[in-house]
Amino acid sequence: MSAIHPTAFVDPAAELGRDVTIEPYAVVEAHTVVGDGARIGPHAVVHAHATVGPRTHLHAHAIVGGWPQDLAFDPATVSTVVIGADCVLREGVTVHRGTKSDSVTRLGDRCFLMANSHVAHNCTLGNQVIMANGALLGGYVEVQDQVFISGNCVVHQFCRIGRLAMMSGLSAVSKDVPPFCVVENSSTNTVAGLNVVGMRRGGISAEERLAIKRVYGVVYHQDLNTEQALQQLAKDPPQGPAAEMVAFIQASQRGICRHR
Repeated sequence: MSAIHPTAFVDPAAELGRDVTIEPYAVVEAHTVVGDGARIGPHAVVHAHATVGPRTHLHAHAIVGGWPQDLAFDPATVSTVVIGADCVLREGVTVHRGTKSDSVTRLGDRCFLMANSHVAHNCTLGNQVIMANGALLGGYVEVQDQVFISGNCVVHQFCRIGRLAMMSGLSAVSKDVPPFCVVENSSTNTVAGLNVVGMRRGGISAEERLAIKRVYGVVYHQDLNTEQALQQLAKDPPQGPAAEMVAFIQASQRGICRHR
C-alpha cells in the first residue's frame, strides 16, 4: 500500500509501484513511473516521462526530469530521465532530461548523488557512482561504474570518466579521465596517480593492479605522446582491467588528461 501525503500532487496518469511513499508537497507529473518502494521526499518533483527506479529515494527539493539548460531546447520535445534502482538523490539534486526528442539522461543502480549536485541533459552514469556536494556534470558526459566525484568538481560536456576513477575536490576536467586514475585539483585536466584504494575495494587483484600500473607508466612516464604510448602497448597487449584502460584511451575523442 502506497502512502501519499494529502498535500502531494500525483497526476492520475502517473504509474506508481507498490509501497511508494510520497511526502508533503511533492509533485509527480503525468506519464512518470515510480518503482516499488521508492520514496519521493517533501517538495521533490518528478517531471513528465521520468522513471524513478525501485527503492530509490529522492530527498527534499530534488528535481528529476526538468527541462535541460540548453538554449536550443524546444519545450515540446518529449525526452526522458531514467533513474535506476536503490539510488539516493539528496537535497536539491537536479537531473535534467534529454535535449533532443526521445533522448535519455540515465543513472544506473545504487548511485549516490549528494546535496546540490547536478546531472545535465543526456548524461549517462553507470552503477554505484558517487557525486559529492556541488559536483556538476555538463551535457552528454559519460561516467562509468564506481566513479567517485568529490565536492564542487566540474566536468565539461562530452567528457568521459572511466571506471573507478576519482576526482579530487574542486578539480575540473575538459578531457577524458582514464579508468582507475585520480584527478588532481591543482590544475585543470591533470591526473596524479592511480586510485589504488578504489581498485582494491572494486575487487581488482594485486596482479591486475600491477598490469594497470604498467599501462599508466607507459602512457604517462615515458615521455611519449598518446599515439606513441598506444603503439608501445600494442607490442605486448595487456589483459583484464589493464586492457580496459587501453581501450578507453583508444576510444577518446577529446584526448585524455595529462600527468601532473
